[in-house]
Amino acid sequence: MIRFHKEGYKIISITFIIAIAIILGAEKIFHTTLAIKITQVLTLGFVVLILQFFRNPNRKTTLNDAHIIAPVDGKVVVIEEVEEPEFFKDKRIQVSIFMSPINVHVTRYAMSGTIAYSKYHPGKYLVAWHPKASTENERTTVVIQNETFGNILYRQIAGALAKRIVNYAKEGEMVTQGTDAGFIKFGSRVDLFLPIGTKIHVKLGDKVKGGVQVIAEK
Repeated sequence: MIRFHKEGYKIISITFIIAIAIILGAEKIFHTTLAIKITQVLTLGFVVLILQFFRNPNRKTTLNDAHIIAPVDGKVVVIEEVEEPEFFKDKRIQVSIFMSPINVHVTRYAMSGTIAYSKYHPGKYLVAWHPKASTENERTTVVIQNETFGNILYRQIAGALAKRIVNYAKEGEMVTQGTDAGFIKFGSRVDLFLPIGTKIHVKLGDKVKGGVQVIAEK
C-alpha cells in the first residue's frame, strides 16, 4: 500500500479538488473531443506527479552506531574535504545528495543520537547543485551527537523549486537512525559533514536510497 507523507496531505487534497473541477469543466470550456481528452489526461498526469512526490515508502533501517545511512534518496554530487564554517569550524568530509523532483523527499536521520544544534537560515533559491547553495540558499542545519561515531552535521538545502523546508529536529531530543527528520518540497539537496577519517562507501554519481543504504562508517 502506498503511503504519503503528512506534509503532503493539504497539497494532495487541494490538487484533487482542482483536478476534479478541471476534468468536469473541460467539456464546458472546450468544444472538441481532442481538446477535452488532452486537458483531462494532462490533469491526471499532474495529479500522479504530486502523489509520487509526496510518497513515503516504509523503509526498514538496521540500526548501527558505526554507520551513516543515506538521509534521502538521490544522487551523490559532492564528496570532498572542506572547511565547515557554521558549527565545527574545522575540516570535515562533505557528502552531498541531490534530489530531483521525482525522488522521495523524506529526510531521515542518518544516525541515532542527541540533537546538539538545529537552526533555520532564510536565503536564496539557487539551483540545488550550485556551489554556493550550501551557504546562500534557504536551509536548515542540524548536528547530531553520537558517542560511538562522533558528531555529524547535516544540512537541508532548498533548490530553485523548493519553497519550504520542514525540519523536525529539536535541540536536546534523542533521535533514532532512519526515522523521519523532515521534508523538503520540490527539488533540493542534503549535505552531510562527517569527521575526517570516515570511510566513505559511495562515489560521485551513485544513486542512494534513504533510510537503508550505508554510505559511510567509522
